[in-house]
Amino acid sequence: MRLTEISYGTAQPIAGYGPGFFRVGAHVLRGACLVTPWDAGPWGGLEDSATPLSLAGRIDVLFLGMGAEIAHPPAAFRTALEAGGIGVEVMTSPAACRTYNVLLSEGRRIAVALLPVGGA
Repeated sequence: MRLTEISYGTAQPIAGYGPGFFRVGAHVLRGACLVTPWDAGPWGGLEDSATPLSLAGRIDVLFLGMGAEIAHPPAAFRTALEAGGIGVEVMTSPAACRTYNVLLSEGRRIAVALLPVGGA
C-alpha cells in the first residue's frame, strides 16, 4: 500500500471538534464558526447569511454543519446563498469537517459554516 502525505498549502484544516468547540490549527473556536482556506472565526449562526454571502466569488460551495443531527436550514438562508452563486451542502458538523478537509487538500474553492456538536 502506498501512502501519500496530505498537503494543505497555507490553509489550515479543521484539526478536531468536541462539545461546543472546533479546533483549526492552534486556535480553538467556541460556538458556531465559519472556516475558509484563509481564515476562521465566529459565525452568527443560521440567522447570519450575510457573512457566508460575503464569500461570493471566492468560494463555490459552503458546507453547512448542522451540529450532531442533520436538519433543514431556514429557506431564506439557503435562498440568499444560492442567489449569490454559492452552493449549499447540508450535513452533520462532523461530516462537514471531514468533507471540508478532503476538498481543502484538493485546493477546491470551499468554506464550512459549523454549528457546534453538543453543549460547551
